[in-house]
This record gives sequence, structure tokens and C-alpha cells, in this order.
Amino acid sequence: MIKHRIGKTFPWLYEVRVRQLQWARRWADRRSGVRFARVQRQEPLASITARHRSVLRRRLAGTDPQLQENKIVNLRLSLPLIDGLVLRPGETFSFWDRIGRTTPERGYAEGLMLSRGEVRSGPGGGLCQLANLLFWLGLHSSLTVAERHHHSFDLFPDERRTVPFGSGTSVFYNYVDLRLRNDTEREYQFRVWLTDEYLAGELRSSSEEAWVYRVEERKHRFFERGGRRYRSNEIWRLRLDRSGQQVLGEEKLLDNLAEVRYRTREGTGMEQQG
Repeated sequence: MIKHRIGKTFPWLYEVRVRQLQWARRWADRRSGVRFARVQRQEPLASITARHRSVLRRRLAGTDPQLQENKIVNLRLSLPLIDGLVLRPGETFSFWDRIGRTTPERGYAEGLMLSRGEVRSGPGGGLCQLANLLFWLGLHSSLTVAERHHHSFDLFPDERRTVPFGSGTSVFYNYVDLRLRNDTEREYQFRVWLTDEYLAGELRSSSEEAWVYRVEERKHRFFERGGRRYRSNEIWRLRLDRSGQQVLGEEKLLDNLAEVRYRTREGTGMEQQG
């Protein structure tokens, strides 16, 4: 919260800090020797590992609907940079290595984004929906999550939600990234496309995995503490046999906690703490 207040009071200081972090990330990547996935093939790999889709237009109170149309413009620009991308063994997928800077000069429009703890508009806004899709696909595979960030605020009530709260990811060029690493011996490939209503995608692989994954939410709750409202849950991943009937193992992936910035519906169980 302190850093958000400083950013509002001294915006020039915030911009300086952003540039510093972006430079530091570029330097760190050069020194690390990480091998980024950069080869795209239009020929699909043999096996479908995971599929998902998410609604393009949602009712978000207090926001301009045009920003959601602009988001679709931004997605159309970005999908060709992801579609067909192959992660070979030992390679890492980086969201920002593929997308790059989302500038007006490249055609990116003003869309919704979360910045300094507030909903704002900016060039390339709305691409978190693409990052969320790719992250969700990755969770249903043997890819390793090398980097993922979460939002510290829950800004809008659930509207046609198809995945658990807190199972998305936050991205901000270039130091708040989504990265998935291929530590297996098989290749993986992203396929992504738009329909009139959905952003859709598949994660394909060169050979069938020995098991399937299911991601589920546990211990979801709303509560109040210190005069503020919060939402929390746990995200677990279950590994099942190919039939999907027998659980072979499970792991807790995420502990989520976010401050709620909207009025909850009547009847929502709100625990009191402190």
C-alpha cells in the first residue's frame, strides 16, 4: 500500500522505478542463459494435453464497454505471436519475450489494466486474459511454472467465471512475467484463436502424457479484517490416471489472498477477524 501511495504522489518516481526494473530484467535474462521458446510451427503436435476458453466480453461495473472492444483489438495483435509456439525440452516460455512492448505505434489500443492498485486504461490493456489462458493450460500439463504473479486486489465480482478465483496471473512489461519451463523430454505447443464470443486455446504435445491433471479450489472464503474485506482460497492440482477416476497424487499450488474492492452480494458469508 505504501508503494501505491508513493506512486500517486510522485508519478515521476514510479516511472523511474519501472524503467529500472525493466532494465534489470533484461540484464538478468542475458546473464542467466535461459533459452526462450521462439520457434512457431503451424502444423499441430499430435496430442491435445489441455483445452480452455474464456468469455471475451464481461459486465464490469463502472468501466467503459469500449475498453473491452479495444481488448479484442489487442488480442488480435498478440495471438499470432503465440499461436503455434513450440516449447522444446529445456526451453522456457516467456509471455513478454513473445509479446514485447504494447505501444500505440504497434497498433495496441487503450484497454483495462491494473496499475498501482487501481483500474486504469493503457495501451495493450486486457492482455492478462491471454496470460490467464496460457497459465491455466500450463497447469494442466507437466510444464514447470517458473514465474507467476498474482493480483493483490479482487476488483470485480464473478461474472461468467469458469475457473477458480485466484487461478490467473498478473503481467506487466517486462518484469512481471508469466514463464513456463519445459523440463520434460516431449515438445509442447500453444494454439490460440478468437471466436465471436471467446478467447480459446489448446496446449498440445508431441506424445501423450501418462496422466491427466485436475485443478480445484479449496477453503474459499470472504472475511473482514481491520475494516477491509478480503477473499482467500487455495488452488490444488490433482494428478489422475488417464481414465480420470483414480487420484495418483496432489499438490497445493497457490495460496491466494486479495483485498475485495466491490460490494459483495447479499447473503455472501463474510467472516469477521480482528
